[in-house]
Amino acid sequence: MSWKDTAAPVLSRMPAVARPESHVPFRRKLGWTAGILVLYFFLTNVTLFGVGTGSQDIFGQFRSILGGGQGTVLQLGIGPIVTASIVLQLLQGGDLLGLDTDDPGDQILYQGLQKLLVFGMIALQGLPIVFAGGYLPADPAVASALGVGAVGVKWLIFAQIFAGGALVLFMDEVVSKWGVGSGVGLFIIAGVSQRLVGGLFADPAIGASTTGIVSEWAHVLAGTETVPSLATASGVQALLFGVGGVVPLVTTLLIFGIVVYAESVRVEIPLSHARVKGARGRFPVKLIYASVLPMIFVRALQANVQFVGRILNSQWAGMPAWLGQYTSGQVTGGLFYYLNPIHAPSQWMWWLGSASQEPWQILVRVAIDLTLMLVGGAIFSIFWVETADMGPEATARQIQNSGMQIPGFRRNPQVIERVMERYIPQVTVVGGVLVGLLAVMANMLGTIGGVSGTSLLLTVSITYKLYEEIAEEQLMEMHPMMRTMFGG
Repeated sequence: MSWKDTAAPVLSRMPAVARPESHVPFRRKLGWTAGILVLYFFLTNVTLFGVGTGSQDIFGQFRSILGGGQGTVLQLGIGPIVTASIVLQLLQGGDLLGLDTDDPGDQILYQGLQKLLVFGMIALQGLPIVFAGGYLPADPAVASALGVGAVGVKWLIFAQIFAGGALVLFMDEVVSKWGVGSGVGLFIIAGVSQRLVGGLFADPAIGASTTGIVSEWAHVLAGTETVPSLATASGVQALLFGVGGVVPLVTTLLIFGIVVYAESVRVEIPLSHARVKGARGRFPVKLIYASVLPMIFVRALQANVQFVGRILNSQWAGMPAWLGQYTSGQVTGGLFYYLNPIHAPSQWMWWLGSASQEPWQILVRVAIDLTLMLVGGAIFSIFWVETADMGPEATARQIQNSGMQIPGFRRNPQVIERVMERYIPQVTVVGGVLVGLLAVMANMLGTIGGVSGTSLLLTVSITYKLYEEIAEEQLMEMHPMMRTMFGG
């Protein structure tokens, strides 16, 4: 008996959002998407009951990628979903599961296993945050009022975090089945857009904790804030990398432009219908063929490594210095320091006097970050292409089933596959490396609102694909016959 026979009764009964029985009108899809987005923003402002003062965000600067909100019901954001996807992709990519995603029965098992892994990751990430290190300390007043003690309040906090993690999973499923795009992508766009708007217009005069670029320059022009002299090093630094700095603004605009341009760069393979004369088409192999989503896997993996480091630091009093050194909760040395990505210009520009490490240590950290992003981007892009049925074999089968063929070649799946192998693997690797390089450079130069390079890349790419999907949906609504032709 295989593991599938043993696990089938459990995996096939995992709770799931029902699929629509018929075509969902475009307006209704927009309604579901907007409703889930409003619910997401609402939940990110629902604070955890029973948490005392002094809570810390254990994910730190990874928060813009993982979404959610510190000290709220969505404490974990999309972290459990992404981490479970990493594990599942590695298992499926190594053919350790023995699941055929083209088989309807195996598809149910795959989806059930993914949900089970997500619930497991919610527990694995939530329990240490609540019970180790004091990152979400229990409020003594609540413990006294309920009469359950500090441990009882912590279990209450964990129950809220678990419920929030499960809600994110099902909200993602609702958007994927009933809305436009995916819930994970929608939550990334929502969180990053919120930070970008804050980075532009936030003003302490209206209660904000930081100052945005537009607000900063408005105060300068109004004469309510002095400008440091450009004849000094601090003045040049403030102009380039300060609150109203030019470099973060230019970097953000460049990332927008480069990603939109890269999304439009493609190799188009001509196709013709085998039976309908004159029916022609093209199969586009985009430069960013695997999309930017595999970058989430790399950064989420790094976030989990730093998560483990901070937990070890809080629980292991005799942790060796070579493993990690922490000051005020921030890693400043050891292995975990070198594995921590660069998040801002101040972390690597030692000549500005903002870094306490030696130049060679900073350069090693930059080199490791760059290597992990380039190699990891290529590897996870390959895994993504294979598991998402975008590889040469799956693509050839889809073209064959649609009745199309490549002019000048025999109508045979193996022949089409060999043609696709000339383009897809190479473009996948090149696109993954390019996205990894852009993500590191954006982090090193800084962006508006302190948004990480990876999350900015994800936002632009997901928004572009969302625009394409909305345009396609509108086209299908205008011409219902096209939906039948494309299998809708």
